[in-house]
Amino acid sequence: MRDGRPVRCYGLVRQGYPAVRDVLVADALGVFQRATNTAAARTDALGTELHVRLGSIEIGAGITIAVNAVTERIDAREIAATRIDLEWRATKRPGLFPSMKASLSIYPLSATETQLDLQGQYTPPLGVIGSAADALMLHRLAEAAVGHFVTEVADRLRHDLEGSGTHAYVH
Repeated sequence: MRDGRPVRCYGLVRQGYPAVRDVLVADALGVFQRATNTAAARTDALGTELHVRLGSIEIGAGITIAVNAVTERIDAREIAATRIDLEWRATKRPGLFPSMKASLSIYPLSATETQLDLQGQYTPPLGVIGSAADALMLHRLAEAAVGHFVTEVADRLRHDLEGSGTHAYVH
């Protein structure tokens, strides 16, 4: 990954790994877009949006998400995992908002729980000025926005899996 500020966030779906993997492998980009579109609809916005709440104020930016690769592996302990490499940037005025390059890993915690683990690096906007603002406060906002994204993806997976007759719960 390119130089940038690291960020990491976890989520939990109370559903077996095979069901979660199948939904994400079939249409990871669609899941991400539906998750952020649902969040945008709650704030009366249109399109794919990454957002964070500061007290009573909702801050958001329309984003373009790209899925670059989906890989599956089995480790030495014979535990399966799936990794989805993705990136996003602001749709309008990308130079004013951070861009992100990340990997979302999913793996079983138990037969009925799947971990979502997003690790990435974001690049603050506006060069030196953006880096200074990031050091003061924007890093916390970026972490919160990524946390919201993972929560929204977990919520979307829960919704998609409930629609298929299975049940998932977000922790």
